[in-house]
Order: sequence, then C-alpha cells, then structure tokens
Amino acid sequence: MKNSNKIKFLFIICLFYGLSIQSQTRETLTLKQGWTFQKGHHPLAVNPDFDDRKWEHVTVPHDWAIYGPFDKEIDKQNVAIEQNGEQVATEKTGRTGALPYIGEAWYRNHFKIPNYDPNKKVLILFEGAMSEPEVYINGKKVGEWKYGYAYFYFDISEYVSSENNTLAVKLNNKGLSSRWYPGAGLYRNVKIIVKNKTSINQWGTFITTPIANKTLGKVNIKTKVSGENLRIVTDIIGPNGITMDSNVSETIFNDEFDQNFLVKNPKLWSPETPHLYTAVTRLFSSNVLQDVITTKFGIRSIQYDQKTGFSLNGEVTKFKGVCLHHDLGPIGTAVNRSALKRQLQILKDMGANAIRSSHNMPSFEQLELCDEMGFLFLAESFDEWKKPKVDNGYHLYFDEYAEKDVVNLVRATRNHPSIVMWSSGNEVPDQWGTEGVKRAKWLQDIFHREDPTRPVTVGMDQVKAVMESGFGALLDVPGLNYRVHLYEEAYEKFPQGFILGSETASTVSSRGIYKFPVEIASMKQYDDFQSSSYDLEYCSWSNLPDEDFILQDDKPWVIGEFVWTGFDYLGEPTPYDEVWPSRSSYFGINDLAGLPKDRYYLYRSRWNTQDETLHILPHWNWEGREGETTPVFVYTSFDQAELFLNGKSLGIQKKNDKTPQNRYRLMWMDVKYEPGTLKVVALDQNGKAVAEKEITTAGEPHQIVLEPDSKTIKANGEDLAFVTVSVVDKNGNPCPTAANQLEFEVTGNGSYRAACNGDATSLELFHEPTMKLFSGKLVVLMKSTNTAGSMELTVKGKKLKSASIIIKTEK
Repeated sequence: MKNSNKIKFLFIICLFYGLSIQSQTRETLTLKQGWTFQKGHHPLAVNPDFDDRKWEHVTVPHDWAIYGPFDKEIDKQNVAIEQNGEQVATEKTGRTGALPYIGEAWYRNHFKIPNYDPNKKVLILFEGAMSEPEVYINGKKVGEWKYGYAYFYFDISEYVSSENNTLAVKLNNKGLSSRWYPGAGLYRNVKIIVKNKTSINQWGTFITTPIANKTLGKVNIKTKVSGENLRIVTDIIGPNGITMDSNVSETIFNDEFDQNFLVKNPKLWSPETPHLYTAVTRLFSSNVLQDVITTKFGIRSIQYDQKTGFSLNGEVTKFKGVCLHHDLGPIGTAVNRSALKRQLQILKDMGANAIRSSHNMPSFEQLELCDEMGFLFLAESFDEWKKPKVDNGYHLYFDEYAEKDVVNLVRATRNHPSIVMWSSGNEVPDQWGTEGVKRAKWLQDIFHREDPTRPVTVGMDQVKAVMESGFGALLDVPGLNYRVHLYEEAYEKFPQGFILGSETASTVSSRGIYKFPVEIASMKQYDDFQSSSYDLEYCSWSNLPDEDFILQDDKPWVIGEFVWTGFDYLGEPTPYDEVWPSRSSYFGINDLAGLPKDRYYLYRSRWNTQDETLHILPHWNWEGREGETTPVFVYTSFDQAELFLNGKSLGIQKKNDKTPQNRYRLMWMDVKYEPGTLKVVALDQNGKAVAEKEITTAGEPHQIVLEPDSKTIKANGEDLAFVTVSVVDKNGNPCPTAANQLEFEVTGNGSYRAACNGDATSLELFHEPTMKLFSGKLVVLMKSTNTAGSMELTVKGKKLKSASIIIKTEK
C-alpha cells in the first residue's frame, strides 16, 4: 500500500471511530456510531450475548423524546408553582414540553479498544445522560449516577478487553421531575479514555492567570498525577503557534505539580479579543514519557469590587447576558456544535457578551465556543437543593450527590476563560429558613475549595427573605431574579456593594403577532394562545426590558443582567401553561427556530454599540383595520427619527424620560392604518437623515425564498445548515402573515434533519418534512453526511413558486 493510501486509510478509521489520538500514551474514543436503542424494561440487555439487532440504530448524542408526538397527557402536572406566586394548584399540560421523555430506556454499544494493553487504565466518560444512568460493561455493573445534567466517569480497567466489549446503559426518566423539557437519552458525548496508569488524573489540570495585564502574564498550572519517579514538562504556546515559555519540574506536593510561567506582552482574552493559549503538558516517569495533555486557556483577570463592580482585565464591564436552557429547539437536547454556534452568532450580532446556563451544567461544546467566540459565562449547577420544587426533582439526590456534582462541574470546566462566575442554585425554596443559609454556605465553600479564583452566586427570587436571613449577604455575588422594585433596598442591606440581575425581564411575545389595543399588561391571554410582539406584556413576577435598562444605565452598582431568555425553549409556555395546545415558551428574544423577534432589535439597539440598528414594527398587512389606530414602534440606536406613511410625515419622535418605554423606544401611538409603505428615517443630533428603513403592504404569497446561514458546512455527518424559508408576493415584498403548508426535500450528500416555525402552539412534528409557515417564516435544518460534495434543498407549497438551494459540504 502506498504511503498516501495508508494515511487516507488511517484517517477513515479515525473518522469512523471518532478517535482522537493525543499521543501514543493516551487515546480517546468517542462513541458516536454503533449504538442500538430501545425504550422499555429490558433487564437482559446487560448480557453481552443479548440480541439487539432489532433495536433502533442511533448515533449519540441522541434525544429519544424530541420525535414526539406532542400529547397533553404526558407529564400533566396539577401544581401551584410557588416561585411564580401561585396559591392554588391548576392543571399544567405543556410544562415539560408535552413530549414523551418519561420512562425506562436502554442503549447498547459494541466497541473495541485500539492498541489495548491490560496494563493501561481505561475510563468511560459521560458528558450528560438523562437520567439516573446505570452503566454495565461486559455484563457487569460499573456504577451509576443520578443527575441527568452531570458529567461523570468511571474506571473500567478491570471490566474491558481489546475484543468485543459490550456497553449497556440503562436510563430512567421519572414524571414530575422537571419544570421544563429535560430531554431524554445519551444527549451528550460518551468517551472511552485509554492511558497509562502513570498519568495525569482526569480533570487534573488547573490553569489560572494570577497576573494578567498588557505587559505581563503570570500563568500557574497545577497538575494532579498518579505514579512514581515523576517529572513534568509544560510548554505554553501562544495564539500564533509560537512557544512563549517552558517549565520543567520534579517537585511534587500531595500528588500535584505546581508550575509558573511568564508570558510577556500577552494577548488578553475578552469578548472583543478572545485570544486562546495552549498548554502542552508531558509527564515522564524515570525519563520515559507516560502521558501528554493539551489544554486551551486564556490569559485574563477578573475582579469583583465594592466600588466598581465587575472588571475584566482592569476595565469595568457590565454583563449584557441572556439565560439559555439546554434544548436546541427542533433537535431537542442532543448537543450539536453547529446549532450552538448559530445561537451564539445570533447573540453576538445582538451585542450580548454573556451567557448563563439555566439551570444546569453547560455542555463542553458550548463552553469551547464561548471561549473561541468571546462570551463571559455564568455556569450554573442546580435548580433545586434539599427542598423540592417538583416531586421527583434533585432534592431526592442532594445529600448524596451535590458535592460530587459540584466537584465534577468545576474540575471539568475551570480552565475555560469564559467562565467568570459559578452559580450554586436558582430560585431554590431553601432561600427560606436557617437550614438554607447553611446549605448556601456549604455549597459556596465547595466551589471555593475547588476554584478559589471565581465567585459564587445564587439566583434569588425571595429577596425579602434572603435580606432578613443572611442568605443573600453570605454570597460572593448577590443575584436577583426580577424584583426590580427591591434593588435599592437590597443594595442598602447587602454588604457586597453591588447587585447582579441574575435573571431579568421575562417579557413574553410571539414573533410577528401584534394585538390591539396596544397596552402594558401582565399575564395577558388571547384566544389564539399567542402574546403580542409590541413587547409590552410580561409575567406576574416579572417586568418589561426597559425597567432593567434603567437600572443598568443609572445604577453603577448594578453590574449587569441575564435576560430570561435568549431563545424560546421547549416547555414552560407561560402565560398559557394551563391551556392546550401550548408547548414551548414565549420568553425568548429569539423564537424556537432561532428567528429574531422584534425584542431582539430592542436589545440590539442598546447592546450592539458597533453597528446601527433601525427596526420598524408591526408589519403593515392589516386588511380590515383601515382607519383604525395601529401604533408604530421603532427600535433604533439613534435618538430620533421621522415616520412617513405613503410619503406623508407622521412627525418626529425623540427618546425621552417621560416613561421607561419612551427612553428606549420611539413610538407613534396614533397612526391610522392604511395600506402602502411605512418608512422611518433616522436623524442625527443635527436633524440630518442618516439611515432609513421601510416596509410595504404585501399582496398574496407568490414565491418561496430561501436564505441559508452558511453556504458551506463540514462533511462530518453532524454539521447542520439552517435555511430560513419565507414567501414574497409578485413584487418581492415579504408576506408577514403567510401560513402556507410547505414540503421539504433534501438530495445529495446530506439529509433533511428538522424544521421549526417558532409557533408555541404548533403540534407538527419537527422531523417530518412538512410544516406551516408561522408569521411568514420557518427554518429548515439540513445535515451533512461524511462524504464531501453538495446537498440540495427544495421547498414546495401549493400555488407557490418553489425554490431550491445548494449547500456545499467540505472535509
């Protein structure tokens, strides 16, 4: 065989097994292919000889429940949601997404360990298994875990051989175990790690940067190891690939090396400049190389100060953040790097600089992307401590698992420069009473022990209670969920000198849906189960965005906010959680398909200081409303603008302090609807026109339009292309009320993956190749194969001119 063919052959093998060879001393096998899956009780599945050929063949990450169907009876909860202030129990039909996640299920995989040596140490790592996983290797139980969001690993050295290893994983999802759609299955990666017994411990590397400024970077690396006669050699490689410093050490303290490095004129990590360095650590025993670990990190400093709040690299920085649940809309909870990257790209354009993982451990992929793309990260652990929110929640496992779960969270992720804060809980009922104060301190102490460099917060909604009990005072960072009317009092009573809006707004809206009359309202409901996109509707416990904006702008001691939420998510369809059909949230700045709502532009006008924002709402298709009052809002980075309807000026509006809304929105409240063209002209301080935007009343839908987020994706069998589908009239005007049923076909080197239209009331299945437009749009997801080439999407609809688009796939 020629050398070039050998290389190609080895590459194909590595690709098939998901094999990442860091060195001859360590191998990592990612188990993506070769899985079989079956729901139900199958105790014989632990037997290596069990015949699973008739089971469903799946790839992992995998979410079994996202394929539906939606059913109001699934996990129907009769409950009073205490954190929402409810006093009387009512029927909640879509609280957990109305998808079939409940029940027992099994996964099996037959695998071989490359270059197996019985003297090696073999670990199995689960990055997320929903939930209560029990793990069996070759018929023997290796161990179990409980928390579906936790990362965990087992030493399986004594259970495996080089040939015909059988892995069986039992999962069990209980009803009444969640407040949102939790997903189901092995929804994150499963890995086999093969290394020498003399080696660097799993998650044993801890990199900090005690000094980080423009002229000097001090890097400290602590490395936990196992073995004797050890020597460690570490190189620091800069973003440009050049070695910046090296260190050799034979001095070990309690099985840990402690090395310091000097980097002159470092490229500091920040959201604007997310520079990453690499530490390559080699472990020797008696001068024989035993292990090699490569770790990405950033050089940056963080400080939380009573006078200045939060500073990054010496500069006062406010969190312009959003909260994100872990589901990815139409593909469910199965982690996908390209879907996560698309979310972050959308948020980056909006001007966001921070993410809060709500309310659980983030995926490794999400953290890697935040490091690379530049997002500050608030990594959260639990939604529940010892006191329950739901019958089968984390309180069942808290005593046995809380410390283990926190330890794994911190050790697995602490080298990510994006993480600048930990959260030990969200709206836990333990905020009441002295026992809760003790638990808060106990958890915070664990975080501090594992990572002395970052502070700890809790998302607190019982603000009066935590002011009195001392709960809020003991936290490093007091996080307030909503309760804007209590910020001043909390600031006076808490000793920290600053407040974080750990969860804000919870404003609700449906993309492209507008209701009249236009008025501020709490928990407003309509016959179509939608919320108005005039962005003036909120929940009983929450508020409008403008109220948080005022706190951020006027109070230097408010260090930022994390909006609930960046994207809609499955479950919690407030304010319609008592009606059917309604199965996903309305909180998102973007809808479940990732399409921006009007509110996106409100946040963009304030957060994105680099680009101009000029956005008009509502749409201008209102047949039957001729002559009726139809207010027009403009979200813009400019302070003033003039509005025109069919060429006639409707006057100039300037931002002012009359109301919170007037301060951040331009509003023409008395516009009378007539079809035609609505145009806004933004003006500078001298009254000069500097930008304009217009929308026109559309005719009947005529032609389908396709807009991809990328024209080229990776041919790796996982990468996704997101194609926005809309329709226009004969003159090319978008049809904002179109609801046509469309059909999708993908040919070539790819496949149809899913579709989503952002309608919280839709019961259409995401994986079926047909769906209705909602407010004139939807999104189609296409997935690549492992073969480079191209794939073509064709979209058709009755009485519509069809459209096709080609996406290239490259190695």
